[in-house]
Amino acid sequence: MGTESMEVLKLAVIDLSSTDRLATAKSIHQACINYGFFYLINHGVENELIQKVLEESRNFFSLPLEEKLKLPWKERRGYTPLYAEKLDTSLRSQGDLKETFYIGTLDEDKHHLNQWPSREILPSWRFTMELYYEKVLAVGRRLLSLIALALDLEEDFFLKDGPLDPLLRLLHYPAEQEFLDEKVLGASAHSDYGMITLLASDSAPGLQVCREKSKEPQVWEDVHHMSGAFVVNIGDLMERWTNCLYRSTLHRVIRTGQERYSMALFLDPCPDSIVECLRSCYSEASPPRFPPIRSGDYLNERFRLTYI
Repeated sequence: MGTESMEVLKLAVIDLSSTDRLATAKSIHQACINYGFFYLINHGVENELIQKVLEESRNFFSLPLEEKLKLPWKERRGYTPLYAEKLDTSLRSQGDLKETFYIGTLDEDKHHLNQWPSREILPSWRFTMELYYEKVLAVGRRLLSLIALALDLEEDFFLKDGPLDPLLRLLHYPAEQEFLDEKVLGASAHSDYGMITLLASDSAPGLQVCREKSKEPQVWEDVHHMSGAFVVNIGDLMERWTNCLYRSTLHRVIRTGQERYSMALFLDPCPDSIVECLRSCYSEASPPRFPPIRSGDYLNERFRLTYI
């Protein structure tokens, strides 16, 4: 598959503190049509907390492998080691050069599924992660109400079927390893599965997007770090809801020789939500492209294909 790299992508910057909700919704709408990616500033999550989460994430991933493997991935919670995941399932190479840790909903019914490092080893880890999870989830809810507004829907449209099923994923991309197959990336090319993703990271480079996923050769553009901002992107279920009006953009993390840490909150719908084309997104000239599907079924199949 041919690839080439371009200059830095100039993404829209959305200010969540604006009091003009309609103007903000229109700006988000345009960004989702044009790129499927945008920066989010003035979102209310303190930069000090973001830095604390990055620090605690480093502390966890610095533990001996045998300690991390005491919290193995199950029910979409816990630790996955290097090469356990391959996001581009068409590749024949080994898995991606990253290790991850998943934290799921804090709601009472599923909270017990989460796994936590020992307080003796990382005393403030759980508190920090839960605080960050709740704060970013609140930002995500605000964003979903603005997206609903942009699509001429009731503002609670994406929340009305029941509680969201968010996943917080901590990611560590090690510095480049010698003698590694050049096809192995930090995160191979993929689109996210759910509605929207809110990503925070350290300043290390590596994130790239490909706006036209069906064109050859693929053109990859760098997404630069913006201090204190979230990088927000649209996922596959939102693309299905909008009949491809909003882009679930292909993206990847390349190896740069630098260590990289990030954390992504994936906002997935209630598992029982039926995702079908919105009335405002189809016409006789542009009929629905996807059949209705239950959110939980779609996500379960995507995860089944991803893990090696």
